Amino acid sequence: MTEPPGPRRWPHALSQHAKDFTIDLDDHVDAAWRRVDTLLGRGKPRHIAAYRGFADASRVELFGRVLAEEPQGGPGEDDGWWDNLLNTYRRFESDEVPGVALQVRFRGVEQTVVSDHEGYYRAEFATTAEPSDTLWDNAMVSLGDGTLATPQPVLQVGADAGIGIISDIDDTILQSGITDWKTAAQLTFLHNARTRKPLQGVAKLYQALQAGPGGGPASGTGGRPIFYVSSSPWNLYDLLEDFMELNGIPFGPIFLRDLGTDTGKFFKTKGHGHKLERAKTLIERFPKLRWVLLGDSGQADAELYAEAAREYGNRIAAIYIRDVDPDAESEFDTRADAFIERVKGTSVPMLRVQDSLAIVEHALSLGLVSADAIASVAAEVKRDQQRPTLAQAATEAAVDHVKDSVAAAGDKVEAAVAEAGEIIEGAVEEAGEKVDAAVEKITEPPPSTPGSPARPDKPG
Repeated sequence: MTEPPGPRRWPHALSQHAKDFTIDLDDHVDAAWRRVDTLLGRGKPRHIAAYRGFADASRVELFGRVLAEEPQGGPGEDDGWWDNLLNTYRRFESDEVPGVALQVRFRGVEQTVVSDHEGYYRAEFATTAEPSDTLWDNAMVSLGDGTLATPQPVLQVGADAGIGIISDIDDTILQSGITDWKTAAQLTFLHNARTRKPLQGVAKLYQALQAGPGGGPASGTGGRPIFYVSSSPWNLYDLLEDFMELNGIPFGPIFLRDLGTDTGKFFKTKGHGHKLERAKTLIERFPKLRWVLLGDSGQADAELYAEAAREYGNRIAAIYIRDVDPDAESEFDTRADAFIERVKGTSVPMLRVQDSLAIVEHALSLGLVSADAIASVAAEVKRDQQRPTLAQAATEAAVDHVKDSVAAAGDKVEAAVAEAGEIIEGAVEEAGEKVDAAVEKITEPPPSTPGSPARPDKPG
């Protein structure tokens, strides 16, 4: 007989009541704003953010979001910190549109879905048509009436892929300084996809992992699928897509977090556990694949991936944990090494690595990449080393900002001096005219009056 549960401890009960109250309050506030938007004629769907989905030969999974405003687009060539700050604000201030019926079509199959109360939609359905022979295909998503038709990229996981890659983003492919909240905040709010820096050699490393030991272009069905997981919010999706495109990093479906108070979101998912949940879902979704997992020592990646290694054994081909501070021994190293030690009893190789070159060299020893990959990654590391560091980039940006400010101030001063000179010149000219008029008036002889005696001449 099962014993009845004991009484709930009051701190836990109080915390749960507070969470439930906050969730209810958030729902009521959202509903109130939606009523206001409806009354004012706002909140209509104007953009479908169709995130990258994925499929195998028989099934597809698609997801995205319906928004009331279209994003501003990629970063401009001359965007400064103020432009970046405004763009970041716009990303987080985006207005979702709930309850919108959408038509989703892929490989001849159509399905109707409805956006949830946060504007997200999800479609998962079986397909019967043969997949195309490319790594990427397109689904199509539109409003129920056919408007806002938007292509949605779909990663096609081929039956012969053999290996899949799951990678973290922050401090794994993208320099984020996530271990220092001040640096992380500055990079998030004051930088853009052009000014953010990749980890050295990342693009060629991921291209090599995707291409496999054959080393050819990973454009056909033999290309390996890459999936990205991160604790960043969905609001940064477009920035991450732009960053990958600008830096030649292979695309893949990106799984982020939704910021909110709903159960299963901000309150429910503690820490970075959602990344492990997503990794497990992918591993089980594609049972014929073995997996390479990549993360960093600055977050909980070593712990999460070690758990995956213990649970899935030889389904995990390798685990690479980037050292976030390779020039020093730190608490991050100690923590990551503790989880690496726990994996030693399994068949899974798990390493803390300094850079992309160390990863590609080990991957070659496992037959995961081609022999040419080492030279390619090494060359890119050398090129990336020529890029300014984050500190140098920040200093250059600050100097440029000061120069621009000084130049702008100089232009304003010059314009003010010119304007003052014109005013003074006009005033002097006007004063001179008045003086001339006064002198002329004084020296002018008085007019003669009829009948008045003639003025005698002065004696000689």
